[in-house]
Amino acid sequence: MTTTVYEVAVAAEATLGEGPTWDPATGRLIWIDVLGSRVHTYDPATGHRTIRTTEQHVGAVKPRAGGGLVLNLRDGVGLLDPDDTFRWLHREPVPGRRANDAAVAPDGSLWAGTMRYDETTGGGTLSRVSPDGTVTTLLPDVTVSNGTGWSPDGRRVYYVDTPTRRVDVFDYTDGLPVDRRPLVTIEESAGFPDGLTVDADGCVWVALWGGGAVRRYTPDGELDRVISLPASLTTACAFGGADLTDLYVTTARVGLERPHPTAGSLLVIPGAGKGVAQPAFQG
Repeated sequence: MTTTVYEVAVAAEATLGEGPTWDPATGRLIWIDVLGSRVHTYDPATGHRTIRTTEQHVGAVKPRAGGGLVLNLRDGVGLLDPDDTFRWLHREPVPGRRANDAAVAPDGSLWAGTMRYDETTGGGTLSRVSPDGTVTTLLPDVTVSNGTGWSPDGRRVYYVDTPTRRVDVFDYTDGLPVDRRPLVTIEESAGFPDGLTVDADGCVWVALWGGGAVRRYTPDGELDRVISLPASLTTACAFGGADLTDLYVTTARVGLERPHPTAGSLLVIPGAGKGVAQPAFQG
């Protein structure tokens, strides 16, 4: 089934909008502009918005269990305390490399991705960052580390390395990804898989960079639904709202000569499905 119903939640011109995340503790949607070095928050109940500028390109931002935020930044992972005090949890600058998408695992660790600015093949990583700052490299030779999400029962983890055009699935065993295999391969005409989220039915929603769409796949890899959107560079998606039924989608305008008016905005598809509450980072 294909639908085109959407609303503009936040009209913006983000260069590379990414990483929508619902924070149930504050009732806000957090999203970022990677290359604009900005962290946005949006309260759908009041319409209130905030923008915070970071000193580095930011790949992802997630809530922390005790308040504040964890940030996947160009030079490593940092913590923002509730009083706005910043400190590094793990700092490891690599010339030519930046942070990209990240997700919080069921055990409260952060799975943080990186990539080369020039997208050199194998130049990125996916690492597990524990609450005490210990880093374990899970995948050492990825290119554009992107969407990561877990099945509702915590037994599977889904992952995207964008140039492969695949959404891969692993068994999630003792906090680690095991037995990697393809769930689905995106055809060339549809764009590249980018960010993803998993709903309460265990289905995987994936945003298609260059495809202007979000697709829903069943746990068996069957295409179940397509939401077409006017902004061609759809980057990531997440369920939000008090009942987790609204699907928020980030978009980008980087490199576009004639971007659609919604490019760079935060879009929402009301009542798209039913999401799962995401864990907060335990650090």
